[in-house]
Amino acid sequence: MPSAVAWCVDVGRTAPRIGEGATADLWEILADTAYRDVALARMLEPHLDALGILTQAGTDLDGDRDPWGLRSVGVDAGSSWGVFAAEGAGLRLEAHETASGWILEGTKPWCSLAAHLTHALVTAFVGAERRLFAVSLGQPGVAAHDGPWIARGLRDVVSASVDFAGAAAVPVGDVGWYLRRPGFAWGGMSVAACWWGGALGLRDALAVAAASERADQVALVHLGRADAALWAARAVLREAADLVDRRSTTDMRLLAERVRGTTADAATRVLSESDAALGPLPLVADERHAQRVADLHLYLRQHHGMRDSARLGRLVLEAEGSP
Repeated sequence: MPSAVAWCVDVGRTAPRIGEGATADLWEILADTAYRDVALARMLEPHLDALGILTQAGTDLDGDRDPWGLRSVGVDAGSSWGVFAAEGAGLRLEAHETASGWILEGTKPWCSLAAHLTHALVTAFVGAERRLFAVSLGQPGVAAHDGPWIARGLRDVVSASVDFAGAAAVPVGDVGWYLRRPGFAWGGMSVAACWWGGALGLRDALAVAAASERADQVALVHLGRADAALWAARAVLREAADLVDRRSTTDMRLLAERVRGTTADAATRVLSESDAALGPLPLVADERHAQRVADLHLYLRQHHGMRDSARLGRLVLEAEGSP
């Protein structure tokens, strides 16, 4: 695990920042990583997302631009990052300003790799609104849970709660900035690039099966369906990357839901075609294939199915006007 986190930090030193003119290159890095190892992409994506958020907030530690005082919580170019912005029933994280600075109190759910990272960007309530904070995860006021985590997919990417008890933090952006900025939607599309890369590995397995001497027309059907689905999602991702870099006036929330929905549907289709075409053997006898399937299934749960489709529908009506 430490070596994987260190690798993510190294990639982040040279990877382009989203929205800075090379978004397609960034998404290609994520897709290529997921093609090789879905779990590794699941670790890399939030680290790169955090670096992008810090850039959007005006920070450039390499260039000595630190408007939010990140160095006061130990941030440097070697920091490893998580982004903890989920909410959970019965759990609440609050930020309070004291004479000596901001502190965090409460519990945050779904904090991936918290026990292995140096820092995180965390949303916390300031009154009724949420604000983003940078926090060191190694200080005494931070306690990462080790579970429950009985996942079969993404086994090493433990996503459990973290307790904060008077943990020192610094704000990044004003109240509400994290959720209002265009980059909030951009990050969701970066996740879709990972889904696409993970599914591409299964499409390749279908191609190998379809090229075998024992293959029939049905094997070609499964490959064709999977390939068409991924090709369509690829085109959507490429267009979205261009719109992001051009700072298009397109509603980025609408764009993100379209991209995520299209890519999630494509990846789900590839999983289904893979199961039907390849049968149980690779799921029980091919470690790499079985792990990819399990990892991708769990990663895709970041898309919330019909709820996200309903959100897309609402955004369409907002953009086009209700009939």
